[in-house]
Amino acid sequence: MSDDEPVDPKQEFEERCKAPCTRPLKEYQACAKRIQGDESGHKHCTGQYFDYWQCVDKCVATKLFTHLK
Repeated sequence: MSDDEPVDPKQEFEERCKAPCTRPLKEYQACAKRIQGDESGHKHCTGQYFDYWQCVDKCVATKLFTHLK
């Protein structure tokens, strides 16, 4: 057995899966730019943020679970 720390493959898969999810990322970035000057705190981009990470997670899940078999 190796004394090295185990490597979490999820982080590597997340980096690979960010490229196919550019559309939700651009939507999030556009929202963030629109509300950049909001001082009230009422505007947010939570929906777009979660849409982006849902896309990444869906992509990662297909790769990660086959890797863990």
